[in-house]
Amino acid sequence: MKEQIAQIFREIFGNEPVLAFAPGRINLIGEHTDYQEGLVFPAAVEKGIYIAIQKNNTSMCKLYSFDFDQEYSFSLHEISPKKGHWANYVMGMVSQFAQAGFNAEGFDMVIAGDIPVGSGLSSSAAFSIAIGTGVAHLFNFSVPTKSLVLYAQKSEHLFAGVMCGIMDPYASAFGAKDKALLLDCRTNTHQEVIANLGEYSLLLVNTNVKHSLADSAYNKRRAACEESVKLLKIHYPQATTLRDIAISEIKEVEKLLPADLFPKAKHVITEIERVRMTSQALRKNDLPKFGELLKASHLSLSKDFEVSCKELDFLSEKSWEFEDVLGSRMMGGGFGGCTINLIKTEVIPQFQREIAEKYTHEFDINPDFILVKLSEGARILD
Repeated sequence: MKEQIAQIFREIFGNEPVLAFAPGRINLIGEHTDYQEGLVFPAAVEKGIYIAIQKNNTSMCKLYSFDFDQEYSFSLHEISPKKGHWANYVMGMVSQFAQAGFNAEGFDMVIAGDIPVGSGLSSSAAFSIAIGTGVAHLFNFSVPTKSLVLYAQKSEHLFAGVMCGIMDPYASAFGAKDKALLLDCRTNTHQEVIANLGEYSLLLVNTNVKHSLADSAYNKRRAACEESVKLLKIHYPQATTLRDIAISEIKEVEKLLPADLFPKAKHVITEIERVRMTSQALRKNDLPKFGELLKASHLSLSKDFEVSCKELDFLSEKSWEFEDVLGSRMMGGGFGGCTINLIKTEVIPQFQREIAEKYTHEFDINPDFILVKLSEGARILD
């Protein structure tokens, strides 16, 4: 991909580019905890977004997307979002740099990626971080990595209209090879945790479905958590989010909350604890415990938080039947996307055959399989 994108740039723009790369990410555990200032446990992966970029000595930015086979140009003097267009990510990052006092000049850019579409590996965050990494290097902007992450998040909010959390751009920027990031969404700080998987691998199984109620359900779940905090503050005045409620208080919380709110609050409180326990399990190299926690996370997301779907439940539950799968759960916001499976590497071909056959028979949909390796974060390529 690196050589290909450089060659495309030379053919289109007749110049030698700077190459940048930012990875997609997985989340080992910790779903729907970020907006309650909880803990999440993401890791960068090998697949991601590549950009080739070079100055063009004008006030224009000329872009070409290899994946969409589209060109787009905009003036640095007239930056405005174009609804639903991929170029918004470039305009958004340039705008964020300018607001911070880093004024880019005109440039040419080619964009390409190898993140599977709809896989939940967060190609949009990788795109924003790749742009930021390339532009900052090209114009010698001295930008701290955490600032780049915040620019990427704000760019998505303002230019792409996606109210994303901090986790995706953070993992893309700070990723470390063979490590996961124990990320605190209250302080926006992290600890690197070695993920020594030995004879096991992380395999994603893509349902290849996305149910339309995902966005509205997300808003309802978020509102339920906020309403729970308001009610719990009477008994726990120090609590500003569910992050502040200890796992030992679950029985008391059940007494204090209405029956429709308690399961949602329970998920967030217990999921934050599962993130802590997973980080401890990996530090002790206790993979069976990691697997148990994956299963517990799925059950909580499905039964308590109610963001799973029949396809995700089917893939998770069938995976649990395999002796060589230590754990499996839905990954991401829910209502489609992938499951993440901790599986013995040598049985992956057999697992793929059997799961594909069962899933296709049940839903008449072919699943996709994505083997992921934990990788380093965004960087300039030689």
